[in-house]
Amino acid sequence: WATGPEGSAAARDTVYRWFTWLSPAHRTAHPTRGAAYGLEPYVMAGDICSAPPHVGRGGWSWYTGAAAWMHRAALEAVFGLRQGSQSLHFEPCLPSTWPRATLTLTRDGRRMHFIFQQGEATALAAAAVHEGAVLLQAGQAVEWRALPPESRFLVPLPL
Repeated sequence: WATGPEGSAAARDTVYRWFTWLSPAHRTAHPTRGAAYGLEPYVMAGDICSAPPHVGRGGWSWYTGAAAWMHRAALEAVFGLRQGSQSLHFEPCLPSTWPRATLTLTRDGRRMHFIFQQGEATALAAAAVHEGAVLLQAGQAVEWRALPPESRFLVPLPL
């Protein structure tokens, strides 16, 4: 989290690399460690064995608590979502290889669509207009209770 939106590309990429170490989809796709993991690629493990002869094997699959923590890691560490009772804001830390990402949040009957996009300021302003979105700077609060049932925001990402 500490790298923040102004962090270097290498710092942002580190956050995502750590996330992939936890991700079952990334673990099972690994050419050498995938077979050792031994669990489904769509199920979060509650733990990973470190003792021989089962080093790297996932355990406690279908453990819902672990899946919830993984979801939270994606929203808070990678997308940088910070939620309060009345507002939310983003401190995104998306990897440099993601020129664009989207996230939709539903809260109290309101659907909020967030587009995270790399680019120059002028191009991003034009993209916001094209998307019918409000330009939302990293760290800028959104008072979500005051929003209409559907809203769109474009969050600029550093190049």
